[in-house]
Amino acid sequence: GLLDKTTTRETHRDRMGADDVVTREYTINLGKATHGVTFKKRAPRAVKAIKTFAQKMMKTSDVRVDVKLNKAVWSKGIRNVPKRIRVQISRRRNDNEDADEEMYSYVTVCEDVQKGDFKGLGTKVITE
Repeated sequence: GLLDKTTTRETHRDRMGADDVVTREYTINLGKATHGVTFKKRAPRAVKAIKTFAQKMMKTSDVRVDVKLNKAVWSKGIRNVPKRIRVQISRRRNDNEDADEEMYSYVTVCEDVQKGDFKGLGTKVITE
C-alpha cells in the first residue's frame, strides 16, 4: 500500500542526516566570492562566504569560524584573499541546553595542504 506521510518524512530526514555528528574536508573557492568586490570588503566577504558554505553543506544555521581559519583568510591582507582554501567542517552537538538548535558547525583550516595544490582532493569524510 501507500506509505503514510510521517514515515516518508522520517526517511528523508535520515537521508539528509542533519542530526548526526560528522566531519568533512572541503576546498572552498574564495576567488568566486571576492571577484569584483571592493578591495576593502574582500576579506570580510570571504569569511561570510565560508559561513554560508558551511550552512549549506552541514544544514546548520549556527556556524563558528576558527581563529586560525580567520587568520588564514586575512593572511595576505584585506585585499588579497587566497583564491582557494581547504577547510574542515565538523557538525557538532550543542552542549548549551537553551540553544535554538541541537547542532552547530565548526570550521577550521587544513594546514596539511600545500599552498595552491588543491587539485584532485575533492570532499573527504573524516572519521574520528
